[in-house]
Amino acid sequence: MELSFAPMEGVTYSIFRTTHAQLFPGADRYYAPFIAPDGSGRFKTGSLRDILPENNRGLRLVPQILCNHAAPFLAVAQELEQLGYEEVNLNVGCPSGTVVAKHKGAGMLADLDALDHCLEEIFTRCPLRVSVKSRMGLNSTAELSEILRVYRRYPLSLLILHARDRAGMYKSTPDRESFALALEGSPFPVAYNGDIFTPADLQLLADRFPTLTQVMLGRGAVANPALFRMCKGGAPLQAEELHAFHDALLDAYLAAGLAPQHTIARMKELWFYMLCMFPDGGKTGKAILKSRTLSDYRAAVDMLFSTCALDSGAGFAQ
Repeated sequence: MELSFAPMEGVTYSIFRTTHAQLFPGADRYYAPFIAPDGSGRFKTGSLRDILPENNRGLRLVPQILCNHAAPFLAVAQELEQLGYEEVNLNVGCPSGTVVAKHKGAGMLADLDALDHCLEEIFTRCPLRVSVKSRMGLNSTAELSEILRVYRRYPLSLLILHARDRAGMYKSTPDRESFALALEGSPFPVAYNGDIFTPADLQLLADRFPTLTQVMLGRGAVANPALFRMCKGGAPLQAEELHAFHDALLDAYLAAGLAPQHTIARMKELWFYMLCMFPDGGKTGKAILKSRTLSDYRAAVDMLFSTCALDSGAGFAQ
């Protein structure tokens, strides 16, 4: 089973990825948070810095593009080819309201003819292999059969399906029965994404789909950075290594020139996920999330690790 790390905006940037790979090897590939080009294919310098090969040494990385027209996608793909990339991923899954309102991400599923035309031009001209990360519908997973008719016209290198519709955001129960439609009848590889928070979750999925060979982990792997290792039969997460991972990330952000306040904000995003690993850490966890200075933040984190027990079997709690 190949396990990949999902792109998560605000979290899984290059510093996170390289630190994670160093301390918790096990992810077979990483997907970078999306590049969002304008109509001419221009995009933010920070997005370029995030996917530069020198900032991702030793990683099998796939950049992702968020746009709803072929021209900017192809412009970015050409730049990625010059950087040495061989694959690029199209985001047809982001459920954010602001993204969907612009008919991007999962919003592309509102007009399948437009999606079809976009893919036709991309696959005619793109110099790289193209994979797609998609929701299974905009308002209902019953839309999946029509969506698959579009995708199956093209030689996708991989279709990654988040087993929800956009309306379900991250709260609805993943629709694995509908996912089976894609897995059983597609001419390209299909990967599963959605609510794999523990090794037991992965095992249940594997039992349900014996032919499934690729799974993407997201929130569960941010909450428990050892999840890839554990899913492959390795040792459970230990408090000491999570503490070391945290400290390495914190120091790396500061060393990269990120201001202390921005560093604290970046780390708090991680704690939104990681606090589930400390079932009795409610009060101390709140102190972490309320901290304003770097010294207060460090003190609150140290208090959590010294006074609260880590449960390596806990999965992300939505």
